[in-house]
Amino acid sequence: MAFASNVATLEVLIDRYRINLLQLIFGTFIATIVFFGGLMTFVERHLPNSIRQSFRYGKHCFRGELDPLIEYLEVPKSWFRHFYIFAIFWSWLGCYLVVSVILSQREAPEYVLRFLDFVGGGRSQRKVEIDSTTALVGTIMLTLQCTRRFYETNFVQIFSRHSKINLSHYAVGYAHYFGAVIALMSNTSGFVRGSQPAVFTLDKLTGQQVLYLIVFFMAWQQQFACNMILVNLRKDPRTGQVKTERHLLPRGGMFNVLSSPHMFLEVVMYFCIADLYMPVRIWRLIFLWVASNQTINALLTHRWYIETFRDYPKNRRAIIPFLL
Repeated sequence: MAFASNVATLEVLIDRYRINLLQLIFGTFIATIVFFGGLMTFVERHLPNSIRQSFRYGKHCFRGELDPLIEYLEVPKSWFRHFYIFAIFWSWLGCYLVVSVILSQREAPEYVLRFLDFVGGGRSQRKVEIDSTTALVGTIMLTLQCTRRFYETNFVQIFSRHSKINLSHYAVGYAHYFGAVIALMSNTSGFVRGSQPAVFTLDKLTGQQVLYLIVFFMAWQQQFACNMILVNLRKDPRTGQVKTERHLLPRGGMFNVLSSPHMFLEVVMYFCIADLYMPVRIWRLIFLWVASNQTINALLTHRWYIETFRDYPKNRRAIIPFLL
C-alpha cells in the first residue's frame, strides 16, 4: 500500500510540474555529448586522462596512462550485446502494443497508459500528435533496426577480447532504446486517454511514409553491408575463421567515401523516423542525440584512421559524403 501511495504521489507531482522524463533523459544526453565531444574535439590534449579514458573506446580508445578508478568502471565492449538483447525484446513489445491497439480499435490498457503518463509528462499533459498509421510505420522501422543489430552483435560481430567501454556508455545504450521505443507511443492516438486509433489500410500510407520506408530500408541494408566489411577484415577469407582482432583499413562500398558510413546511415535511419514524428518534441531530441553522438564518434574515428594509416585516402570524409 505504501509503495502504491508513493507512486500515486509521484504521478501527481509529474503531472502538476509537467516533468517529462523522456525529454530529461535525451536532453541530458545531448548536453553531455555536445559538451564533452566539443572538449575532445578541440582541447583534448589539455583534458585530464580520466575524461579522455572515459570518453574514448574501440579503435580510438585512450592509449596513455590509465586512471585506476576509471579502469574499475570499465566493462568489455562485447557487452554491447546485452542492450541489443534488451532492445529486441523492448521494440517487439512496442510493436505488439501498436499493432494490437490498431487491430482492436481500442485505446491501450490502463497500465500502459499510466506508464506512459509517468514517463511522458503527466496524465493531463499528453496529447495526441501522431496518428496510429504513422506510429505503425515508425515502430516497424525501429523494430527492424533493433532486430538486425541484435543479430549482428550476437552472431556476426567480432569483438576484441581486450576492448573496453566505460560503464556510462553501457548504461546509455539501455536508456536510449528504453526511451526511443516509449517515444513511439507517448503521443500516439490509442495511447492517449480518450483517443482511438484509425483503421489501418495500405491506401492510408502517405507518399512521405512510403518514401521514408524505402530510404530507411536502403540505409538499413547498406549499414549491414558496411558492418560485414568490418567483420570480414578480421576473418581469413579462405577459412572464415577469425585471424586478427586488430582494427584494419576498410575498403569498398561506402567506405570509399566515408570513414564511418555505418554511423552516417544510422543518422539517416533515425532522421526517417524523427521526421515522420516531427510534431513530437521528444523525437526531435532523439534525432539530435543520435546525430551528435554519431558525429563525434565519427570524427574521432576519422582522426584515428589518418594518424594510423599513412596512405589513408584523402578523399574520405568522416561522416557526411564530400562535406564532413
